[in-house]
Amino acid sequence: MSSDYDPTEFVDGDFQSQKSPYTISTAAGQLQRAPTREEVDSKVAEAQQKLAELKRTQEELERQRAALEETRRRQMEFQSGRQEILQSLTRALGLLEEAEFRARRDSEQMAKAIADLREALGKVEGVHQEDWTTSNFDSELTRALTTLENARMEWNSARLKFPLLAGEAAEPHGAAAALNPPSNPLFSHQSLGELCRLGLGLTWPVALATLLVGIALLFLLLRR
Repeated sequence: MSSDYDPTEFVDGDFQSQKSPYTISTAAGQLQRAPTREEVDSKVAEAQQKLAELKRTQEELERQRAALEETRRRQMEFQSGRQEILQSLTRALGLLEEAEFRARRDSEQMAKAIADLREALGKVEGVHQEDWTTSNFDSELTRALTTLENARMEWNSARLKFPLLAGEAAEPHGAAAALNPPSNPLFSHQSLGELCRLGLGLTWPVALATLLVGIALLFLLLRR
């Protein structure tokens, strides 16, 4: 009588899938067999491949980190440089605007002073004494003196506004020369030997007196 025996009915598929490739079945049970050289070489190659992949990954991460650090450094450089240049530009603009305002104001005042002085010069040059007559001498003289007085007032006003007209531009050099007189020491032209002889000539009386006092003290000590 034939039976419908199926040898796979008593085989646990999950158990068979979880068995180690080095597991061998014996009558005493399952034992771990030693791996072959080919299997070890395969595992070594696989480990080396994984290590190489990890090394490539590490190198890539290192490059990314270096790039990020460089980006951060450039950002910090930009921020600090931006703050610095903003302060410098703001200060420069303020100083130049103030200087430009003063220069424009001085230029306007100078232009007005030039016009006034030119007008006064024309009036003074317009006085022609040779055209005076006996009948108009007094009135022309009075008019001429008035013209001169007005011109003198214009001149004094311009001189007060512009120190250049009063010759004050050269004063700082004179003041500096007064504060720093030229160096001309008494013995600047003497040689070293002459200075030594001069010093000896000035100090030998003191040295002689000191020597005499020392001899006197020594003599007194010897007498005792």
